[in-house]
This record gives sequence, C-alpha cells and structure tokens, in this order.
Amino acid sequence: MASSHSSSPVPQGSSSDVFFKKEVDPTKHIRPVQSLPDVCPKEPTGDSNSLCVAPSLVTDQHRWTVYHSKVNLPAALNDPRLAKRESDFFTKTWGLDFVDIEVIPSFYLPQISKEHFTVYQQEISQREKIHERYKSICPPKDTFDRTLLHTHDKSRTDLEQVPKIFMKPDFALDDSLTFNSVLPWSHFNTAGGKGNRDAASSKLLQEKLSHYLDIVEVNIAHQISLRSEAFFHAMTSQHELQDYLKKTSQAVKMLRDKIAQIDKVMCEGSLHILRLALTRNNCVKVYNKLKLMATVHQTQPTVQVLLSTSEFVGALDLIATTQEVLQQELQGIHSFRHLGSQLCELEKLIDKMMIAEFSTYSHSDLNRPLEDDCQILEEERLVSLVFGLLKQRKLNFLEIYSEEMIITAKNIIKQCVINKVSQIEEIDTDVVVKLADQMRMLNFPQWFDLLKDIFSKFTIFLQRVKATLNIIHSVVLSVLDKNQRTRELEEISQQKNAAKDNSLDTEVAYLIHEGMFISDAFSESELTPIAIDTTSQRNASPNSEPCSSDSVSEPECTTDSSSSKEQTSSSATPGGVDIMVNEDMKLTDLELGKLANNIQELLYSASDICHDRAVKFLMSRAKDGFLEKLNSTEFITLSRLMETFILDTEQICGRKSMSLLGTLQSQAHKFVNRFHEERKTKLSLLLDNERWKQADVPAEFQDLVDSIADGKIALPEKKSGATEERKPAEVLIVEGQQYAVVGTVLLLIRIILEYCQCVDNIPSVTTDMLTRLSDLLKYFNSRSCQLVLGAGALQVVGLKTITTKNLALSSRCLQLIVHYIPVIRAHFEARLQPKQYSMLRHFDHITKDYHDHIAEISAKLVAIMDSLFDKLLSKYEVKAPVPSACFRNICKQMTKMHEAIFDLLPEEQTQMLFLRINASYKLHLKKQLSHLNVINDGGPQNGLVTADVAFYTGNLQALKGLKDLDLNMAEIWEQKR
Repeated sequence: MASSHSSSPVPQGSSSDVFFKKEVDPTKHIRPVQSLPDVCPKEPTGDSNSLCVAPSLVTDQHRWTVYHSKVNLPAALNDPRLAKRESDFFTKTWGLDFVDIEVIPSFYLPQISKEHFTVYQQEISQREKIHERYKSICPPKDTFDRTLLHTHDKSRTDLEQVPKIFMKPDFALDDSLTFNSVLPWSHFNTAGGKGNRDAASSKLLQEKLSHYLDIVEVNIAHQISLRSEAFFHAMTSQHELQDYLKKTSQAVKMLRDKIAQIDKVMCEGSLHILRLALTRNNCVKVYNKLKLMATVHQTQPTVQVLLSTSEFVGALDLIATTQEVLQQELQGIHSFRHLGSQLCELEKLIDKMMIAEFSTYSHSDLNRPLEDDCQILEEERLVSLVFGLLKQRKLNFLEIYSEEMIITAKNIIKQCVINKVSQIEEIDTDVVVKLADQMRMLNFPQWFDLLKDIFSKFTIFLQRVKATLNIIHSVVLSVLDKNQRTRELEEISQQKNAAKDNSLDTEVAYLIHEGMFISDAFSESELTPIAIDTTSQRNASPNSEPCSSDSVSEPECTTDSSSSKEQTSSSATPGGVDIMVNEDMKLTDLELGKLANNIQELLYSASDICHDRAVKFLMSRAKDGFLEKLNSTEFITLSRLMETFILDTEQICGRKSMSLLGTLQSQAHKFVNRFHEERKTKLSLLLDNERWKQADVPAEFQDLVDSIADGKIALPEKKSGATEERKPAEVLIVEGQQYAVVGTVLLLIRIILEYCQCVDNIPSVTTDMLTRLSDLLKYFNSRSCQLVLGAGALQVVGLKTITTKNLALSSRCLQLIVHYIPVIRAHFEARLQPKQYSMLRHFDHITKDYHDHIAEISAKLVAIMDSLFDKLLSKYEVKAPVPSACFRNICKQMTKMHEAIFDLLPEEQTQMLFLRINASYKLHLKKQLSHLNVINDGGPQNGLVTADVAFYTGNLQALKGLKDLDLNMAEIWEQKR
C-alpha cells in the first residue's frame, strides 16, 4: 500500500528553475542594502531618509551636536573594569575613556502623575457603568452541552488528583530533586525494625502511581473517543489522497519537462543575454564608482600639492566638491568613513594657513624697500588670498593689515632716523645710546632733511597701501556684483515661471472649452520640452562619446564634474588680473558692503597712522623747545613742508587727517606768540632808544615802499652790490609824497610786512596774525604818544626838551602808518573767510586812534605858539619904535616854527596849522588891544598898531608856502563910537 500510494519525488529547483517561482515586485519584497553604522562621527550613513536626521558633515561642522559629547555609547556600554575586553565587531572600536555618570532626567519627558489620568477616568467610568449594566441584563449564552461539561469537569477533577510535578514540561527523573520528590528514599529503606512498615509504604506508593497512570490512560482514551470519527475519516481518505497525489505528481513532471524544453529552446539564450547586459551595467556602475573613489582618494595629495603652491582657493573648492561627493554619491562607504572629518580638519588648517599667509604677505609688502617702483607685490597671490578668506568668511584679515601698517610706520621713522644719524659724524652713537637723543642732536637743516625724507617715505607707503586696498576692494565689489546678478537672475526665472503658470492656466481654460482631456494636455506639454532638450543635446554633440553604452551609467558619469554646477563670472582688478567669482561665496550683501566700507576706513586709518607717527616725531623733537626757537624762515619752511604732506595724504586717501594739522596749528600758535613777542620787544627797544630825529632812508626801504605801491606786499629779495652803491635819501617817497620819518618807523614798516608775509606763508595763522598786528600798531601809537606828547623821551632817551620838530616828525610818522593801514586791511581781508570779516574792525579802531593822536600833536603845536603869544603880547605896549620888540620876537618865533615843520609836514598841513596859530595870535592881540583901550580911530596908537600888524603880516607871508594865506587881520579891531 505504501508503494502504491507513494508519491514521486518532487524535482529540486536548479538554476533555471527560478523562473517557475511566482513573480514578485522587487520594490516591495527586495530589502535595500543596509549599510553598517559608521564609527566616524559626522559621517552621514544609511539611506536617504536618515539624512534629514543624522548630522551633516558639511553643514553641521560648526554646530554642536550630540557627537561632541565626551561619553559616547560604546564607552558607556564597555565596562573598563572587565579583565578581558571583548573583541567582536561591536566593541573593538570602543573608547577607553569611559566615565560613569549619573543619568539626568530628560528635559523633554514630562513627569507623569495621577492627575494626567483624571480626564480618562472621567470619560471611561460612565462607559464602564453602562457595560456592567448590559452584562447584568443580557447574560452570555450557554452553548455547551451540559453533559460534555459534566464529563469535562469529572475528567478535570480526576486529573487534579495527579500531582502537578508530573504535568511539568521539564519533568525528568534524572533530576535528583524530581526523583526524590516522586520516589522518596524513605519507602525503600528496609533496615531496622521498620522493614514491614516500609514495605507497606512502598506497596502503597506503587499502587498510587498505578492509580495515577490509570487516570491518565482513561483521560487519553476519552479524548481519543471524542475524536474517533475524524480519525477514521482520515484513514479512509488516505488511499484516495495518495491516488490524487500520484496523478498530480505525474502531471507536474510532464509540465516541467515541457517547460524545460521551452526554456532551453526559446528563453535560455535571451535570458542569458539579459543577464549579461545587466551584469555589464553593474560592472560599469562599479567601475565608475571605483573611478570616483580613486579620484576622491587622491583628494588629500592633490590638496597638499595645491597648498604647496599657495592655491588656497583651489584647495578649498576641491575639499567642498569632495565633501559633496561623499555626502551624496559615496555615502556609507566604509573606507571613506574618516575622510570627511579629515577634510574638515584640513579645511581648518587651510584657514590658519591663509591667515598666516596673509600676515606674511602684508609684512613683506609693507616692509619691502620703498625705493621699489612696483606698487603691488604679487597681485595674483593677493587676489587668491582675499578670495580664500572671503570664501571661508574670515573677515578679520583687515585687522592684521592694520596692525602691520602701524608696525611699518614705526619702522619707517626708525630706519630714517638711523640712516640720518649714521651720516652725521658729530654724533657719537656709543655715548648717546637712545635714538631719540641722537635725533635731538641734529640741527635744523639736518632735522628738516630727515623730516622731508620721512614724509616722502610715508607718501610712498600710503600709495602702496592704497594700491593694495584697491585690489581688495575690487575683489569685494566683484563678489557683491556677482551676488546681485545672481539675485536678478533668480527674480527673472521666477517671473518666467509665473508667466509660464499663467499661460498654462490659459491653456487649461482653452482645453476645457474644446473638450480635451486636461491630463493628456499636461502630459503632452511636459513631454514636448523634454524631447526638445534631448534633440538639442543630440544635435549639439553628435560626435561626443557617452561614458558607457548604457543609459544606466549616465548619472554616474556626471559625478566627476559635480563642481561644474558652480557658475563663475569674471572681472578685472585695477592691476589687470582677471577675477573669477564662484557661486559658493555665501556672504550677504550687507556683509560685503560693510567690508567695503571697512576697507575705505582702513585707508583713512593708514593716513591717520602716518600723521600720528609724524606728530610723535615732531613732539619728541619739540621737548627741548626746538620748534619754538625757529626763526620765521625756518618755521615757514617747516610749515610749507607739513602742509604739502597733508595735501598729498588727502589726495591719496581722500580725507584730511587732523592730527598733524592740529599739531601744526598748535605750533603755529606758539610761533605766532613768539614771533609777536620778538617784534614787540624789538619795537619797544627801538622806541626806547629813538631820539625822534629825522633819519636817512636807505635804498632798500625805498624799494620796499615801491614794491608795496606795485601791489606786492612782501619783503623784497636782497640784491647784492646794487643796493650798496645807492646813497640813502633824506625822505621816503610814497606815491609822490615825501615823508620825513624816524628810523623806528622804517623798521616798523618792515615788521608789518613780515606779519603780512607770514600770513601768506602760513594761511592758518591769519586771524592770530591780525590780532597780533593790531596789538603791535596800538602799542606803537600808545608808546610814541607817551614818549613825545607825554615827554617820556626826556627820561628814557635823555632829551633836553620836546621840540616842535619832534612833534611834527612824530605826526608825519603816524601819517605814514595811517597811509598803509588800508593796504594792510585789504591784504588780510583777501585771506579771511567771510565769517571772519568782523575782525577787520580792529583796523578801523586803529585808524581812529592814529587820527586822534595826529590831531593831538597839531593841537600841541598850536598850544605851544598860543602860550608864546600869551607871554609876549601880554607885555605889548603901543609905542615907538615900529616895529616893536614884541612883534619882532613873535615873527622870529613864527619863522622858527615854520623852519621846524615846513620840511616835515606837507604844505596843506602847514597852512592849516598856521591858520590855527594865526587865529590864536589874533585872539591874544585883540585881547591886549582891548586891555590897552586901543581902538581903530585913526589916532597915533592906531597907526603904531597898524604898522606892527603890517610887519607881522608881511613877515608871515614871506615864509614858504604861506603866500596865499588869508590872514584877515582886520578882525583884531573893535569899532567903538
């Protein structure tokens, strides 16, 4: 029976039998290859879904993550106290720095209390009450047979008599405890007097075990009886089932033979070709992947080569491209698990190298010889460094350049001083050790040459700084321009997309109107651009070879050129170097604008640094009062040099630095004070020694006055030989008028011209010079008044008396100064700001004071003659002889007066003065005649007086310049009846 119903053996599936299996969906049943977890932190592993959770090596390298924790999971699981460490896969890379720390409760998990379940209990309590009520109303149905239940309960009761130990699944008599509990040794102990009792107990135990066996057998038989029908049914259908299986086996065998023949004839070759094609595609993929891995493997050596040639931008681009490839296409490869972190460390190293390289470049650029004509040192190197620093957002490189500028400015001054001191043989450097002390031993010409050299070196230094900063500024502006153009392109593309959407909406409306299927229209509109692009690509490169013959490998072939996505734009620096701006400059417009402003401020700072160092150099020389002791020519030369340097730096840097200008103004103020005090002291000494006698006028003073008349207010240059041959003149001729002057006034005019020339040479001291000059003119007016009118010259110089000639000479000197005050005023007015014109009122006050002084001198001359008339005419008696002695004395004194003032004062002033004197004479004569009671009655007394008056009138009109003088002597008579 067994042979008749035995089935044929089922054939085992071979390599070709795989096609008999049910076709499965590879996307549903084939599990993707899972990569092992990477030991290297920051290395993205796993599938693409995990990329959003795991930290990114590139984007998160500067952000703190859980991988920065000092105690990692391997260190936590590895117990360092174990004597022997496990060396399996999961523990062989664990660290040794395990620290057992207390687990802090999570901040993100709330503390759960009973209050959290209060709402749930309130909701479920009502449902529970309803459920219990329904259970009491509708009890569960009893569908079991009571008899069977009773039988089941009876068998269950019988089975409960069997000890539980026999029901255990691990029951085994070879266990000593189990054996002792089932067969106690007390039942087998026959020694002693208890043998009969032990035998009885052993027999009882045997019967008990037999009883247990019977209960089990009865229950087994009962269970078999309950299932007897199914058992006998299975036995009867066994033969029929075996027949069916035999027929089925034969049919299956026949079918397999036919399928094997069909597979061998029709499918095996085609499938083999498909397998080969698939294998080839896989090999191409593997080859491209290996080629990419080989390229990535050469990243570090290539970066080292680029760094050796200072190609920092290329090295950074290579590192960025490699990290992108590692993150996208070589993700999860075990051999590159540490490459990402190594590239990050290498990038940090490049940052430090660029900072150090920029510092070295700044030092070498600023400290190279200033005689070199090349303004920019290695422009391409500078552009590369700036691009690298901008790419890495290292925006503090300007601070390094600023520090180098300060150091270089100090060294320039120090080197110039050393070179100058070494050329002076009088300075013993062994005795005078300090450089500042050596510099102070220079005289003015030597020190002035040193300062000129420093200023020229500073000018070249600023030109170099400006050229370098212009290169950096052009790089920053090119990056900013690239950002703006990129943003404009994005806006244009967005506008095009919006226009495309609008046109698509219009097309949809048209299609709805025409009754077409919208989905078909969309598919057609999407496929058309793709076909056009494909056609254009084929037409553009008809002879180009693909990376492989199969399209599967095309995405892999584009991996090597992943950096080609970066668009570049080119511009040129002021030096002519082309600038290629990559798209990966992640600087904002605000940062670039701020950096450009900082570059301009750095240029201003360079000018301020040079001015500050020059100020310190000047102040170190001015400690011993050296600058205050300079004469006018030396200080003017120094001032012009400083002003030229200030203008040059302003032209280079675009902003005027105020430190050196402030120092110049401070020194100019001190110079003005000293200049004024020297000239005021000189004028005071001249006035104290002046005897108020007419002095000869040297030819140089006449030339000086003539130059003023020509509109040139300046001291004339000394002419050798010509001036010495010319003899001095008696008077000074000013615009056709003769001025008899004293020597002090000639020197005062020269001093005034020195003030005016100083204003021309140092325009910044115009206001100070104006106040000082007005003070000097006031001093001359007041001091000359004290000496002449106040008769101070009697005690100071030792004059016996102040004569009318002294008074007239003093008046003429004052008139000469008054003549030049408008010229001086116009000179200062042309050099003042409009808001400073109010200071010109000083000249108006001075003019008024001088006119008052001149009037007082004229009044003094009249007063002298008035006292003389009063003294002589008070003794006048009308008697013979004629002319009387009184009138002879009066005419004699009038002649002396005329002789004293006629050569000093002009004719008009002489006439006016004698008119006033004559009026005084008539007043005194009239008074005396009234006292003598002499009237115009034609009597003898009248005749005598008329003869004396005629003598006085004739004598007075005989003097020079007084012929046409209307004396009108008839006013002396009083008509009495």
